[in-house]
Amino acid sequence: MSLELTTPPATKPVTLAEAKAWLRVESGADEDDLIASLIPAARARAEAHTGRAFVTQHWTLWRDHAASCIAIPLPPLQDVSSVTVYAPDDGATVLSSGDYTVDMPGSRLLLKTMPFNLRPINAVAIAFTAGYGDAGDVPSPISQAILQIISTLYEHRGGDVVPTPDNALALLAPYRVMRL
Repeated sequence: MSLELTTPPATKPVTLAEAKAWLRVESGADEDDLIASLIPAARARAEAHTGRAFVTQHWTLWRDHAASCIAIPLPPLQDVSSVTVYAPDDGATVLSSGDYTVDMPGSRLLLKTMPFNLRPINAVAIAFTAGYGDAGDVPSPISQAILQIISTLYEHRGGDVVPTPDNALALLAPYRVMRL
């Protein structure tokens, strides 16, 4: 299994103005580039910890084989736009939406019929959209955790490797994906 980001988030879950206010940085532009670079870094750290996508983004999930039930990573799942299977000769077949069912709350794809005779590597490509929506749709505890991570990264910007702050981890804990 591999994931390919096809369209990154168009917006950030925390704005530059919000980050500057959180950091108590005056309105001048001296630190803007640095703080702006910390926002996606903090978002990526929080997304990696939770196993979720926060702001709408488009991905392709590649599977080496088909299974009747395929877990789609990075909930919340918004949409599955296509499922493509590849034959050993690399011929592609886009499945009809009637060939599968999407379980949105469970972030799963259920194939109604199992395709056979697929190539051994990257046999199934599932194009999907994940995330809560726009930046305003991201739950407040997640935004607060991102601000706390930004604060830690800003404070230790000299190249120190620092762990994610415990208070940010506590805010993210209810959103962490646990697969059984």
